[in-house]
Amino acid sequence: MGSEAEQPEAAADPSPPTGLAVCAVPGRGRGVVALRTFRAGSVLERAPVLVVPRAQLAPLRGTKLDDYWFWWDETHNACALGWASLYNHACPANATFQLDRAGEVLVITAVRDIAPGTEVTINYHGRPDDPAPVWFPTT
Repeated sequence: MGSEAEQPEAAADPSPPTGLAVCAVPGRGRGVVALRTFRAGSVLERAPVLVVPRAQLAPLRGTKLDDYWFWWDETHNACALGWASLYNHACPANATFQLDRAGEVLVITAVRDIAPGTEVTINYHGRPDDPAPVWFPTT
């Protein structure tokens, strides 16, 4: 997933998502849906990550897990815990992710107001409106 390189202003501990649910999204598999209104700028989740050297990922190439890594830096990827790996891709997306390298978390933040019942999406390239194609068919 993307290469969003900006750091959040202040590191904080991981936080579990509240006001969100994981559910089946028609045509998209599992996804994350808002249970309440989130205003633009609201932090939805601070998901802890496991940072892994890319050299250790070769055995996972072509497996289902291969699609769930976030780019972390030039030599590492990160496996996001919490619900961060379940946000589906969209362009434009209604949320974004930032890498908090010091805290080893992904910060998921709303970039637009999100109404209850709306799927929360991120753009896997980082910027919410990045039109670059992804490696799978989109709906």
